[in-house]
Amino acid sequence: MADSQRLPVNPVVGASKPRLWKVLGPGLITGAADDDPSGIATYSQAGTQFGFQLGWTLLLTYPLMVAIQAISARVGRTTGKGIAGVVRAHYPNWLLLGIVALLFTANTLNIGADLGAMAETGRLLLPEVPGWAYVVGFGAVCTLGQIFCKHKRYVSILKWLTLSLFAYFATVMVVRVPWLEFTKGLFWPRLSVDQEFWLTVVAILGTTISPYLFFWQAAQEVEDTKAEPFDRPLREDPDEGPNALARIKLDTMVGMGFSNLVALAIMVTSAATLHQAGITEVDSAARAAQALQPLAGNLAVVLFSIGIIGTGLLSIPVLAGSAAYALGEARGWPVGLERKPLHAKAFYGAIALATLLGAAANIFELNPVKALVWSAVLNGIVAVPVLVLLMLLSTSEKIMGQFRISGVWTVLGWVGTGVMGVASGAFILATIWGGK
Repeated sequence: MADSQRLPVNPVVGASKPRLWKVLGPGLITGAADDDPSGIATYSQAGTQFGFQLGWTLLLTYPLMVAIQAISARVGRTTGKGIAGVVRAHYPNWLLLGIVALLFTANTLNIGADLGAMAETGRLLLPEVPGWAYVVGFGAVCTLGQIFCKHKRYVSILKWLTLSLFAYFATVMVVRVPWLEFTKGLFWPRLSVDQEFWLTVVAILGTTISPYLFFWQAAQEVEDTKAEPFDRPLREDPDEGPNALARIKLDTMVGMGFSNLVALAIMVTSAATLHQAGITEVDSAARAAQALQPLAGNLAVVLFSIGIIGTGLLSIPVLAGSAAYALGEARGWPVGLERKPLHAKAFYGAIALATLLGAAANIFELNPVKALVWSAVLNGIVAVPVLVLLMLLSTSEKIMGQFRISGVWTVLGWVGTGVMGVASGAFILATIWGGK
């Protein structure tokens, strides 16, 4: 194939430069999925309890998120395998299966909590519809979309769903924000010795840097090498390295930036309304939306609710899909949304099973707050070994060849691993301690 014929697929560098929207993909979707209903509940509680005091955490997490997610994407694009597939080829099977079991369980609990939050929010908008119908309906839409939509079309739908998060920017515009106080909280950390303060900091770190996002973004880079006729793993086509790595960097920086700006908007909305009114606790995203009504009016409630449902429709496929990719690669199954259902029955079955179990948890009245706590604990347990493995394999010349990470990426990756180690350990200890 002549070079001139390959120019149209050159996403970042060179004479052919399509619009930013076309370049954005796995990084944008991953970043938006990070603001799922459970994340919205965390950011809402942070703003409600501490006002603008924790805005700085979202500046701190941004470079760490970019580094870790870009490294995950780079592993997938370079090797042509997801994280579980690479670990399976180079590390003990017991370690991989233990990590995948914890990831699958955590993702299922998170799906259940997200479906519960979406149902609760749906009843705020249309109370005539029973909660179970929302759970079943949203679960079915997310599952059937992944199974029966072509990969390109489904990815396009997910990209458009990211626009629902602009509802939170609109919400900020309809509430009164003391911008000086907001700026101080963002750029001038005011620390506290209060246990609840640090538990919330740890919860924000755990919400923004989650294991399922690592697996998803790496897997989507693998999918892209199968979807485009000229794309191959970088180890097979090293000439494409500069273009591919530049696209990954841009995609991830924009996606993680969007994610943290949305999180900041949610925190600001809660701080400017609920905290200012003396409210100090909300235990779900839907209750945060409901509490806004007497303080910010119906428009703010509608916008906040649209964001919860929109990001739920985006994040549930990412949660179920990342669990299925990890399980499928660990077991050696054919995996990928590019495959037709009959050619990857176990993979699509795992997607359906994770969503079904999450929906069943709501129908049998599993407490969504407890589901969130336990999914956070399990994510904390799995995050550190996954990050250590990710750093070891991404710096390995044997695995990554000339595309192994080095320099600032290595520093940021190990710093992120260390921060998550401390944060996860503190969260798990505080949860166990608090439960006694």
